[in-house]
Amino acid sequence: MDALTAWLAASPLPWLVLTMLAYTFTLAVYRRSGAHPLLIPPLTATALVVAVLLLTGTPYATYREGVGLLSFLIGPATVALAVPLFAQRERIRQLWRPIGVALLVGGTVAIVSALLIAWALGGTRETLMALAPKSATMPIALPVAERMGGPASLAAVAVAITGIAGAVLAAPLMRLLRVHDPAVRGFAIGLTAHAIGTARELQVHPTAGAFAALAMSLNGVATAVLVPLCVAAMPWL
Repeated sequence: MDALTAWLAASPLPWLVLTMLAYTFTLAVYRRSGAHPLLIPPLTATALVVAVLLLTGTPYATYREGVGLLSFLIGPATVALAVPLFAQRERIRQLWRPIGVALLVGGTVAIVSALLIAWALGGTRETLMALAPKSATMPIALPVAERMGGPASLAAVAVAITGIAGAVLAAPLMRLLRVHDPAVRGFAIGLTAHAIGTARELQVHPTAGAFAALAMSLNGVATAVLVPLCVAAMPWL
């Protein structure tokens, strides 16, 4: 067991293979289920990977280092989202005012609500700083959390849970609120559920996917700016 643990810690290959196999398997299960929201790959694949990490006693830092290549590829994948955005450029130009207001209000509420709820429940300052950027995409949320003094591992969990919850709850919530416009739906989900929500919206409707990508990108920048401002505005935290 000690030899296995040492090999897992020293080589990135097993974690890359594990992550890709877990995603491939859970994607097949998701499709066979008829796209059941509770079986989305980010949820089920994450559960499988976490189970392996717990069984092998592997710390998250080791896993994160092992899948560094996948983290690097998030950048090009995000840039590729410019393709559906370009197709919606005219409507984006028409809606820039409500987009700006929704971005400012939604981004601020996401940060402030996380800080206040965690503070009310007795969370430490490190916990609060890790939760604050939870609605931003992972490559932005982790550096922001670390810069504010929060642990990257907890920030990663918060980002993943936020995205998964958004992807699972989005459809029933939008039906409850009678939101049918794909642009409105996509922007709301991309703003709150970042890359995971955006990936799901790209499967649902091209317009919803484009506006989700727009919201995810804009909220990433907004979060990096708003988190220090919100923390400074609440000195009792």
